[in-house]
Amino acid sequence: MQITASTVSLTVDDVAASHAFFTTHLGYTEVAAADGFASLSREDAAADIVLLRRGTDVLPAEQRNQRASGLILAFTVTGLADEEERLHKQGVAITMPLREEPWGERLFQVTDPNGVVVQFVEWAQPA
Repeated sequence: MQITASTVSLTVDDVAASHAFFTTHLGYTEVAAADGFASLSREDAAADIVLLRRGTDVLPAEQRNQRASGLILAFTVTGLADEEERLHKQGVAITMPLREEPWGERLFQVTDPNGVVVQFVEWAQPA
């Protein structure tokens, strides 16, 4: 088997709001869209994103009314501090300011309009 792409599917109440967030602020482009559905992609190594409206019948019955919660969509990036500043200047609320963990992980978080937590990570070089 060869995996040719990775996609995360997020069930949200307002597909248009998350679509706008990811395309406006995070550089995603629309691949396909319909009522209650959007497929987004980037040209780099980021995972593709599929947005599905909660309640849609394409989801298994036991998952139709669940939301994308309790997960963190994390991206390892370069230029972490610059990215935080760029998003802040665009009016995106930084829901966890830039911090460094003892194990060398530097990170900050934002939250999309549907409550999807997006984390940006950069690994510090060990001393």
